[in-house]
Amino acid sequence: MAKLGKRLKSAYEGVDSNKFYTLEEAVKLIKSGAKSKFDETIEVAMNLGVDPRHADQMVRGVVELPNGTGKTVRVAVFAKADKAEEARKAGADIVGAEDLAEQIQGGMMDFDRCIATPDMMGVVGRLGKVLGPRNLMPNPKLGTVTPNVTEAIRAAKAGQVQFRVEKAGIIHAGVGKASFDEAKLVENIKAFIDAINKAKPAGAKGTYVKKVSLSSTMGVGVKLDIASVNA
Repeated sequence: MAKLGKRLKSAYEGVDSNKFYTLEEAVKLIKSGAKSKFDETIEVAMNLGVDPRHADQMVRGVVELPNGTGKTVRVAVFAKADKAEEARKAGADIVGAEDLAEQIQGGMMDFDRCIATPDMMGVVGRLGKVLGPRNLMPNPKLGTVTPNVTEAIRAAKAGQVQFRVEKAGIIHAGVGKASFDEAKLVENIKAFIDAINKAKPAGAKGTYVKKVSLSSTMGVGVKLDIASVNA
């Protein structure tokens, strides 16, 4: 068995792999173990009792975290004329129409969120094979196909998190940075888990949330006591 490095060995110290911690205890442990030279992302992973291969068990949505994510989000907007100018004034990093589609088809992917006005979906639809696998395809259900580009850009920049369950029934997301104070991280995590609970699909049977764990980018996972999160 490979030996643990000093940093990872230190991270494991004080963490009981068999214990289910309250949210407050877990946040304190994860923050104390995040000792990298960069500001580590705090991540939540949830094991759900769903099979996303069935349409009535898909879990997908969006949540705006109360304290943001701590990440700088670059936003691309498909819009024309007045809406393009509105997008620029609202702080969009990239704005375009057919020209933007050509850039993306050529490999330009320098953005984290893609928004489109409804009239641009004929153009954007041709990019499904490029944007879809990266979870960047604008979608009206997620608020990224909208005539209100100002609000969509504001939400994306303010810490809106999109989520989508993976094949194994796992859903995960970054919910803040290790530099955040504990109370803000607790608020963000509760908001994220609450959004997942509210997104429970009609086809979900039995236990919906099976397991929740918390970790930092370079740290170990800590299991959460689900009851304490929902309290």
